[in-house]
Amino acid sequence: MADLGVLSAHLLADFQRQLHTRVADAGFDGLRPRHGAVMAYLDLGGTRASDLADRSGAHKQVIGTLVDELETLGYVARQPDPADRRAKLVVPTDLGRRQIAAARAFVADIERSYAERIGADRFAAFRDVLTALAAPTRPSP
Repeated sequence: MADLGVLSAHLLADFQRQLHTRVADAGFDGLRPRHGAVMAYLDLGGTRASDLADRSGAHKQVIGTLVDELETLGYVARQPDPADRRAKLVVPTDLGRRQIAAARAFVADIERSYAERIGADRFAAFRDVLTALAAPTRPSP
């Protein structure tokens, strides 16, 4: 029997394949799976790159490269952070907001399909357990 890491990897690969196929089919050109490290964690009002790195677990330099790519593609723009003029916010453009809304709908549909496969109660329990396991752990004092 496959271990949890292998099973998780297979589920993630299936989920990402479905999501990115739907995003591409919806006409959101140029996006690649790696762009999810920004788009999946982006607040509609804007997010600092350092917060995107923290949320996604990606290195800050990787986030910077991804933001550059997404800016070139027209999905995000950098704007001054009104709370700290030295900082920049990564803000979704109109195209970026449409992509985020579409991706959220696609995610909900994919999750519904998983729930149909195993039953709504089992899926809800699975989601609860996965959420608990994926939560950041803190070392004991």
